[in-house]
Amino acid sequence: MRIAMPERAERPRAADNGALALSVDDLTVAYDEKPAIWDIDLAVPEGILMGIVGPNGAGKSTLIKAVLNLIPRAAGTVSFYGQPYERARALVGYVPQRGSVDWDFPTSVLDVVTMGLYGKLGWFRRPGQRERDLALYALEQVGLADFAQRQISQLSGGQQQRAFLARALVQDAQIYFMDEPFAAVDAVTEAAIVGILQALNKRGKTVLVVHHDLQTVAEYFDWVTLLNVEVIASGPTADNFRPENLRKTYGGRVAYLHTANGEA
Repeated sequence: MRIAMPERAERPRAADNGALALSVDDLTVAYDEKPAIWDIDLAVPEGILMGIVGPNGAGKSTLIKAVLNLIPRAAGTVSFYGQPYERARALVGYVPQRGSVDWDFPTSVLDVVTMGLYGKLGWFRRPGQRERDLALYALEQVGLADFAQRQISQLSGGQQQRAFLARALVQDAQIYFMDEPFAAVDAVTEAAIVGILQALNKRGKTVLVVHHDLQTVAEYFDWVTLLNVEVIASGPTADNFRPENLRKTYGGRVAYLHTANGEA
């Protein structure tokens, strides 16, 4: 039985002033005085599906965490639709790396997804039936409606990833950040996640995804950012996912692949 889409309360909307979905200026993060990302500038228009790619240690996850104020910045500014994160928080959804989560915490799949609504509810208002309906609808979107009452620790790795994706979907954000959502998932789960990303994109959402598989970049993303501590290139995939940029990003020979325009 399909779950009907619950009515949503009115929520803050992105400012309709032509501002970029995300603007990053001169962003630097350092660990022990060594830059993890350096002087990052990004201009991300609304409604794109962007892959962030680069070698291990390039600063991909650091970039997302710094943008979301999860780690300190050494320098730089970030804005969402022309607003700082503190004022735009309701517009932002985040899916962290699965390995960063304690999956042994005793809670149900439905409760994990409902946690995505706490930012709107506040910590002192308990979720009601409407919130549970929204969480169940999000679980149906990721193919986990039948697992709602199961303990999160009982799910497979791919199912856990989809549960966390549902937690982000229930926020009904305008811009989503996803850190390695395809890591260690099976082909069925990867196909399901790709379908969800594309559905979000068709609804005008902006989605930024840390991604490691160069073979699928041109297929999955219409924009790409190539990162190795600094931004090597950023923009439409067809224009930027090219051999010369890949060589600069990966510091030498890149394994054979077909880029967006068919070159190797």
